[in-house]
Amino acid sequence: MRRLPGLIFMTGMAFILAGPVRAAEGDSLDLSQYKVTFDEPFDSLSVSPWGPGTRWIAHIPWNGAFGDAKFVDPRPGFPFAVKDGILSIEMRKGDGPKWLSGLLASVDAKGQGFSQQYGYFEMRAKLPGGPGVWPGFWLIGLDRSSHTSEIDVMEHYGSMPDKYTASVHVWDRKNPKQSVSDHQRVPVPEGSLYQDFHTYGVSVDATTIRFYFDRKQVWEKPTPPEFRQPFYILVDLSCGAGWPTAGMPDPSVMYVDYVRAYAAK
Repeated sequence: MRRLPGLIFMTGMAFILAGPVRAAEGDSLDLSQYKVTFDEPFDSLSVSPWGPGTRWIAHIPWNGAFGDAKFVDPRPGFPFAVKDGILSIEMRKGDGPKWLSGLLASVDAKGQGFSQQYGYFEMRAKLPGGPGVWPGFWLIGLDRSSHTSEIDVMEHYGSMPDKYTASVHVWDRKNPKQSVSDHQRVPVPEGSLYQDFHTYGVSVDATTIRFYFDRKQVWEKPTPPEFRQPFYILVDLSCGAGWPTAGMPDPSVMYVDYVRAYAAK
């Protein structure tokens, strides 16, 4: 993969990067027409390496990997901690080449847990800064038989402190060259994602996917046919993603106030 300002090229895969939008503009979200279906306030944390029986597992359900951090089994105080209703995900340098960090998934390897077709999904979080950090809030389709459907509600590259990225992916598992990804860079005041909590949200229905920053719409896309299925939630702190990690703070910490899902009334 190679990167140029405003563009991404990946061999054998179609990547589209939409033009910039202003995060302060767009329609406000009206949640009066929704009901809460999943509410994680992080007053405590129900997590295990692989389940079952916990609200979250600490690994990618299909046993995959991405980035330059290893998602580790939770142990007391690392990589997860909860205090005053705030979850912290800590990433630190391990003994080997990999950083050690945490991921939360709302279903286990059998697809058991929380998933939902359509609705509004939101996270309120304060992100870590520094070159190489890569926090993310994602939705993944349950059915991965022929395609993996993915919505990146938010992924932030620490090398770009004045923006974050929202994406829609359709990964073709049988013919990877047919995979398509569409991206939107959402500009923000430089460093503002590290200074305070913000909400990152997406609404999905049969026709349209709409992305929100602080409940202001920043982008929308037609819903691909592969997205008409239940999606589950991933929240993680990783690093790299093709960007150098030299100079990345050790440790780096992501703070999450809540994760919620809503369905139309």
